[in-house]
This record gives sequence, structure tokens and C-alpha cells, in this order.
Amino acid sequence: MCVLGGKDLRKSESHASIETIAQAIFVVNRHAKTAPEPRQLYTLKKKAIQQLLDQKLAKKVGLHFSDHPKYSHQHSTLLVQIADYYFHIPPKKEDFQTVKHLGNVDQSYRNPRPSLSLSKAKRILYTFLDWEEPARRDTVKTAKYGPKAYHQTSPFSPWGQFTSWNKSNSKSRRRNNT
Repeated sequence: MCVLGGKDLRKSESHASIETIAQAIFVVNRHAKTAPEPRQLYTLKKKAIQQLLDQKLAKKVGLHFSDHPKYSHQHSTLLVQIADYYFHIPPKKEDFQTVKHLGNVDQSYRNPRPSLSLSKAKRILYTFLDWEEPARRDTVKTAKYGPKAYHQTSPFSPWGQFTSWNKSNSKSRRRNNT
């Protein structure tokens, strides 16, 4: 039976199981690796893992040499196990004294693939961390296939003929350029 914060997770709908939280961290981490601005996603991952470690629901396995050296210098990352998933996070100073160094990363191991969307994964982690989700930006969705709007700022008409920006300005521009 999974217990989170002293409550039975199967009876509580507001909290997710450790397995679900691990899947959510996996999805957030996977999307962060390809995101144009991944800071928010990596912060979400790091805070969730840290809270699981504080609650003793995650286990520090060991240190690994990083596959991507910083400034051409080798450094280590901390391997953390949450349910059946493994994640790397930056180690703290005390981790070098208390956790065993495992050498290079085992490239043959892969985490199980969850079937979870990014938005649902973020919602799970925000609920787990007891954070408020940031408000969504008001974006205007445009139809993928539909009539394109004709903008008056374009020097081209909708049928491809060239028109000047402004007939009065085009004559004055010619005079200034010559």
C-alpha cells in the first residue's frame, strides 16, 4: 500500500501515488530536454524529487560521472530512484561523503515509458508540491486550414500584385532616395 504524507493514496484522489509522481517527473524531464526555455520544467522536477527525498519516498542510489562535462571538466550527478524510475540531479556537497560513486552511467538501462501528457504531468506535480499552477497565457488559436487574414500592412494584395505602402509616401520616398 502506498502512503504519502500519512494518507492512503488509493483512497485519496487529491494525492497521486509514488508511481504516478515518478511518471510525471519522467514526462516533465523528457520535455525539458527539448524545450526552448526549460527552466520551469527542471525546477519542477528538482523540487518534486527533493520533496520525495525529504519524505524518504525516494532513495539516493549513487553518483555517476556526467555524460556532458561542464567547461571540459568532469563532474558527477546524483542518481535517485523513485518507484521503478531513475533520475539524475545535481549532488550536494554532503552527497560526495555519504553516497557511493558508481562510475560511468549505464547506457543500456531505460526508464519505463509512461502514457501521460505534459499538462497532466505538470498538474500532478503542482498538486504534489502544493503549488498553484501559473495562469495560462491568453493565446488566440488560429485555424490550421482556413482563410488567411489580409493585413493592410503588407505591400502585396491578396492576389499577389504589388501595391505601394502608401501612394503619397512612395513618391516622397523616391525623391529622398535619389
